Amino acid sequence: MSERAAEDRGESFFAPVRGSLAAIIGLSLLGAVSSVVPFIAIVELARALLPALDGGKVDAGRVWAIAIVAIVALFVSFGAAFTSGMVSHFADAELQLSLRQRIIRHLQRLPLGWFDSRASGTVRKMVENDVNALHQLVAHAIQDVITAVAVPVIALVYLFIVQWQLALAALVPLLVTIVLYSLMMRGGAERFQQYDEATERLSGATVEFVQGIAVVKRFGQIGRSHRRYRDETKHYVDFIARWTRETSIVSSAIEIVTSPVVVLAYLLAVGIALVNGGLAEPIDVLPGVLLGLSLSSPLMKLGSSAQFLRNAMKAQESLAAFFALAAVPQPTAPRAPEGHAVVVEGVSFSYDGEHPVLHDIAASCLPGTVTALVGASGSGKSTLARLVPRFYDVAEGSVAIGGADVREIASRELYREVGFVFQDVQLLRASLRDNIRLTCPGASDDEVERAARAAQIHDRILCFERGYDAVVGDDANLSGGEAQRVTIARALLADAPILVLDEATAFADPDSEAAIQEALTALTADRTVLVIAHRLHTIVGVDQILVLDGGRIVERGGHAELVDADGPFAKMWADYQANHARSLPEGVQG
Repeated sequence: MSERAAEDRGESFFAPVRGSLAAIIGLSLLGAVSSVVPFIAIVELARALLPALDGGKVDAGRVWAIAIVAIVALFVSFGAAFTSGMVSHFADAELQLSLRQRIIRHLQRLPLGWFDSRASGTVRKMVENDVNALHQLVAHAIQDVITAVAVPVIALVYLFIVQWQLALAALVPLLVTIVLYSLMMRGGAERFQQYDEATERLSGATVEFVQGIAVVKRFGQIGRSHRRYRDETKHYVDFIARWTRETSIVSSAIEIVTSPVVVLAYLLAVGIALVNGGLAEPIDVLPGVLLGLSLSSPLMKLGSSAQFLRNAMKAQESLAAFFALAAVPQPTAPRAPEGHAVVVEGVSFSYDGEHPVLHDIAASCLPGTVTALVGASGSGKSTLARLVPRFYDVAEGSVAIGGADVREIASRELYREVGFVFQDVQLLRASLRDNIRLTCPGASDDEVERAARAAQIHDRILCFERGYDAVVGDDANLSGGEAQRVTIARALLADAPILVLDEATAFADPDSEAAIQEALTALTADRTVLVIAHRLHTIVGVDQILVLDGGRIVERGGHAELVDADGPFAKMWADYQANHARSLPEGVQG
């Protein structure tokens, strides 16, 4: 309850680990302070033992006190670092679980149309890459940043107390490092942007090449397929090489300036000069040498973590933008459809709110009838079809099922009423049995098999060694037409009274088309069907054809009626016949 309320209020997704973050900060500060204490103790121990060199008396109590403090501090430092690391990794695991659960919940509330415009890689990037990127922020970066800041500050404060000239000298390598690092990172934002773009292009080319390798080898186009991958690889390597050359001199200078040997030699030289000049006692050089070496290394550790921090911040921005996406509004008083008629009245729609895609659409689809949407690419037929299962909400007018506006029907009830089969086949990396009963998890094996038989895919499934238990992508490799028949079996099992079909045979080979068409015949029986037609010969016998052009219905009627009307559809039909004369089935030519 409280977590969902926090999401609704838009609170930071770090809220579940806020207490752990506070503990990490406290432990990291404790570890940073206690890590400096042993070095200070060495200096103070040397001061306490110094009288022994002149035969004087050593304060044994003070020596033991310093030694005990040093040992305790050492154990506290190790303990704080270990505990902080443990807490941070537990917090990281808790945050990742919380974020992934929240992403899934938010995905469930987003309009289905959001997924139309995004590849599955977008969701994967959030669930895997973006969430994993925050691992560095929580598990490592907080501790690293606090250590990188606190250790030099504590060391410098002590140095200024015991010998301010040497403290100033110890600052020089630190300041030089900061200046050099700033020079090296000049134009860094643009460079990192270019790096991200080069990485993204290379990743896309790699995926494209790997996924298409079987096809391109089959058709003898391996050289051509390699070209984009080769070009992007060369571009990426050239970019990294150029960036490395441009920063190599400054990077080498930073390595030299922060080298422990160089810093030690420099501090010893300054210390000797101060002693020779009567400005410091020999013992005062010791803290400068010990603590001066600890100033640059934390800063360099922070520098090496910069890329991880940058990735984490980008991931945080990406996830924040995702969680800010508006969810599908749910009705406060849901209505239940009374019947299965689909009525579209005065519908206008725009994806961006500025450029209308549909204009004043009105249509009725009665139960037990098939309505086909035809038109050129971009005419609005796919958009109109996706309004029925509420992929998007209309700007004007209404889409109603059984007299109830789809916006007034609860989502769960709506998807029991409306099923859809689109060209873009989506199968899970799961068994064929589980893929078929995805929409009806409680279906028995017999029900799954009956649906598969009706979808003309049962015999193909039995060809696999494990049959229905074969896993898609592992031991069940399906062609596009076969995968489509699995989705049709899924729709049959769901038994939704209203179906929206983006003609499943559009890209099928003749053998697959016949099987798919037979499966669709079983699927559409006694249902309210809205089909997006690409192959016009498949809709000769439908009850109603709606012809769209420029987002408007310009014609409607039966096939024979529209052909006789000699309007836009008649021209489309004539062109279709001319282009597909050889492949048209007998009885639909002429």
